[in-house]
Amino acid sequence: MAARHASVRGAGAEATSRERRRLRAPSLDDALRPLDELVHERIRLGILSALAVSATLSFVDLRALLQTTDGTLSVHARRLEDAGYIECTKRFERRVPRTEFRITDTGRKAFEAYLDRMEELIRLTRKP
Repeated sequence: MAARHASVRGAGAEATSRERRRLRAPSLDDALRPLDELVHERIRLGILSALAVSATLSFVDLRALLQTTDGTLSVHARRLEDAGYIECTKRFERRVPRTEFRITDTGRKAFEAYLDRMEELIRLTRKP
């Protein structure tokens, strides 16, 4: 029973610590910390953004959504797949190949960290 209370207390302490980081005054070090370049590139950011709000998307749907070419989408999707940010599933549907993508837990964490970092930059550049 004591272990259960400790874990609950630990979760609360973590949330409090996270909130303190969010409320602290931003520093120059915060402003100069680099963005995740794997996520920051326009097409890859678009892929992750689309998959963050959809369970899966087909290659054709992503290509149309991002208004890009097959080759460009393939290259960027492969980079995200190699990093473990997305998963690619290939199958046939009535003899037609179908490629589908989904975001992984690692990809979701990287995407959320990127969004947090962008929010920091926005707060740093907007003076009250």
